Amino acid sequence: MEHLIPSTWFQDLNWLALLGLVAISMLTLVLGADRLVESASALARRLGVPEIIVGATIVSLGTTAPECAVSVMAAWEGNSGLALGNAVGSIIADTGLIFGMGCLMTRLPVNRFLLSRQGWVQFGSALLLAGLCYGLWSVDGEDAVVPRWAGAMFLTLLAAYLIVSVRWSLRREVIDATPDIDGPGEPDHSGDNPEESGNPLVLLGVLLVGVTVVVFSSHVLIESVEVMAKRLEVPEVVLSATLVAFGTSLPELVVGMTAIRRGHLELLVGNVIGADVLNVLFVIGAAAIAADLPIVDVSGSDAFAQEIFLRLHLPTMLVILVIFRACIFRAVRKNTFERWMGAPLVLCYVAFVILNVVFGGGVS
Repeated sequence: MEHLIPSTWFQDLNWLALLGLVAISMLTLVLGADRLVESASALARRLGVPEIIVGATIVSLGTTAPECAVSVMAAWEGNSGLALGNAVGSIIADTGLIFGMGCLMTRLPVNRFLLSRQGWVQFGSALLLAGLCYGLWSVDGEDAVVPRWAGAMFLTLLAAYLIVSVRWSLRREVIDATPDIDGPGEPDHSGDNPEESGNPLVLLGVLLVGVTVVVFSSHVLIESVEVMAKRLEVPEVVLSATLVAFGTSLPELVVGMTAIRRGHLELLVGNVIGADVLNVLFVIGAAAIAADLPIVDVSGSDAFAQEIFLRLHLPTMLVILVIFRACIFRAVRKNTFERWMGAPLVLCYVAFVILNVVFGGGVS
């Protein structure tokens, strides 16, 4: 895992300072997520667009931008091999863990018009990535890379996706496409104030501040806990399977759980779908522009470890997204994601973590 904040900043801190950072970052994480979710919901109401669109565009861009920056910097510094694994690992965690947990906690709403279309974009972008990687590997073998022209193609598709998403949100069919369902509570607008509710720029500013606080707090928390775990001599394989895998998707997880707690369920759905799309088109696209991204890890200890991205990561991503696609198909007919739909997604994520530890020595 690449670090947004240099890990050396934390290594010389004493136990008291580390514990203080953990406590403070957990507090700011919750507060930042509260402001992010409420401002995103208020912005959606002010602009007259569904929350799923704000979650799939603005919120997802905010939570994936730091990961994109890290991947681009790593590619420029010659460590481009991590970009593909990190992006695909994030898709697996976002859909399998975060959406799966959200489904298990409560029934999630369905905007039939938008969900079907956004879901196909999500599945199509992942299928495009998998087809590209397998095709290049079949031709070039262990020398296969995702080239710069593919990065340019992904970024072009990203621009088209954002434009089309906004146009979809303005369609009249969207207005009555989301049914009212009983969640854990009614949407909480207690954090709104008249000034924010009447000024989209203020709301957007508050949302971006919330995103910044969530992302920064997540990294401080993960880095602090990782240093503490290493001092306690926790095995590296355990750290890879937990903190490293968990850390890249922590902002999305906190935003999703906060959205459920505050009653803005569409934000969770939109953020997961949008983050999946952006991990392919934004993160991989920008990193591939910076440098060619190797598909095979030639430093692996054996043939399976070298090709673990092709043999485990991409197949797991496709299996989880096929399950999610099936859930969307049923949810559109039933007008809701039912709670049982979360079980197979979470089980797939757990199986992925276990298999990745056994065969690859960690999780991307």
